[in-house]
This record gives sequence, structure tokens and C-alpha cells, in this order.
Amino acid sequence: MRKKTLTVAAALAAAAALTLTACGGDSGDNSSKSPVADVSAQGKTKAATVLDAPFKKPNLVLKDTKGKSYDLREETKGKPTLIYFGYTNCPDVCPLTMSNIAIAKKALPKADQDKLRVVFVTTDPERDTSAELAKWLPSAGDASFTGLTGDFDTIQAGARQLGIGIEAPEKEKDGSITSMHGAQVIAFSPKTDAGYVLYGEDTTSDDYAKDLPKLIKGENP
Repeated sequence: MRKKTLTVAAALAAAAALTLTACGGDSGDNSSKSPVADVSAQGKTKAATVLDAPFKKPNLVLKDTKGKSYDLREETKGKPTLIYFGYTNCPDVCPLTMSNIAIAKKALPKADQDKLRVVFVTTDPERDTSAELAKWLPSAGDASFTGLTGDFDTIQAGARQLGIGIEAPEKEKDGSITSMHGAQVIAFSPKTDAGYVLYGEDTTSDDYAKDLPKLIKGENP
């Protein structure tokens, strides 16, 4: 697997750098493309980037792990929510991200664990059916995480609203599959329902553990 990264300038008084990752396929010598996103932010402090212009939560209606319709805005309204776009056949970044969030979540008091919503939206809906997501999420992260699948164009449009670039998986001549997606995790405030904090692929479980208590209250980390 080969991986490319793109650094995006997030400018205000001092510019902050945001790295987006393109994941390769699950077999063979896969190549990948880099997404393009335009994100403005107040500046990066440690793992978190607090956005100067928060994102509006995408109007996404997809299928959950039980095959039922899931309205993202309605289901997560007033809830501290982390959203990530990825796919179950990702060999590295996606399962690591879910695992890091799961570890941090378990360190929270039970009441705060119950408040937190973690939503994983597949970028590979052809392979990531509701049933596949239901099998993968408990092992990669936590059984409480919400997995969503549906029409690729709908998913791609939702990701773009958050400055996240994704492309449809491509089958190579050797049979391997190449998939590309931005690796950001975006935190939505329970106070405003706006996506106001961004995390990159290098964010650790300790980083999330430190910030989650504040995110759950809608405070800046």
C-alpha cells in the first residue's frame, strides 16, 4: 500500500496545517489519490484544531447497522458527536482511529459514555453493507458506535459539506481495490450541533481521552 498526504493551510492570524490521508486498498500494491479540502481554523493546539467557522451538520439520511433509516441530524441532535468517514477494509488508519476513540470513551464516567455519539460513515458502501458494519465496528471500536451506509453519491456530498474529500473505490488490474478518504474526525457540539473541532489521523487515544470531557460539554479542548 502506498499513501499520499496533502497539507491544507488553515489560516487566520497564524496558519495551522491539517493533514489529510488517502488510504489504499486491502490487498496488492495499491496506489491512492489525495483529497482536496478547504478548512479555516483558529489554530491548532495539540491534537485539536478548533475551527473558526464551524461546519453545519450534514443532512444525511442513510442506513444503520440494522438496515434502518438513520437521520444524522435528528438522531444526534443535542448530543456530543464524533463523525468519521472510512471503510472496513482499510488496513490501518480507520481501525486505529476507531480503536483510539473507543479506548478514550471507556475512560469516561458512565453518564458521559452514554451521552457520546460516534458515527462511522462508510466510503465503500458496495462492500460495507449494514451487516458488514455491524460485524466490524465492535471489533474495531465499540459496539455502541453507529455505522452508516447507503448511496455513495449521498455519502460523498455529505463528506464534502465537512471539507472531507472521498472518492469511489476503484478496482485495479490485479484485483486489489483502492479507496481514498480524508482522515479527519470532526466533533459536533451538543450546544450548537455545529462541527467545531477537528482531529487528524495522528491523534492518539490519550489525546481523545483528554479532550472528550470538554467536547461532551460543548467546550473548546
